[in-house]
Amino acid sequence: MAAGPVQDPAPEARAIVLRQLTMSPKSRLQLARKLSEKNIPKDVAEEVLDRFEEVQLIDDAEFAHQWVRSRAQTRKLAKGALRRELAEKGINGDLADAALDQLSDEDEEAAARQLVERKLRPCADPGDRSERDKTMRRLAAMLARKGYQPSQAFRIVGEMLDAASGP
Repeated sequence: MAAGPVQDPAPEARAIVLRQLTMSPKSRLQLARKLSEKNIPKDVAEEVLDRFEEVQLIDDAEFAHQWVRSRAQTRKLAKGALRRELAEKGINGDLADAALDQLSDEDEEAAARQLVERKLRPCADPGDRSERDKTMRRLAAMLARKGYQPSQAFRIVGEMLDAASGP
């Protein structure tokens, strides 16, 4: 029995990329990984992705800017965490730097304060040192998971605990 004609994988690759971009913005690397999962030959994948870039349906710089804006607003992530997320999506170097530049240090600090304020529980005894230390560690650890530097996290939490305990 003779094998049928070999089908051109390019239309399938284009359909996959369009479907992925319809769901949400994606970086070139994310799309390349998806095409690889679907066993699209690497040369065909590169050709399709190049064409999508030419017509500006794939734009890693724009993707990075949108990603940073969205994740900073919704998740209150610090630049460190955002940089790691961008790297996972294939956005590094100047593209990542440019996207992260839209967040000022003041924006980052305000986001950290909002996170702490949301999680800060009234302390039964503001003079209880062990309770304060436990709260300090809990809130600083929460900020660390969001990508904030330890020194910044402890400073912000300390200031907010001082303000919450009153004069």
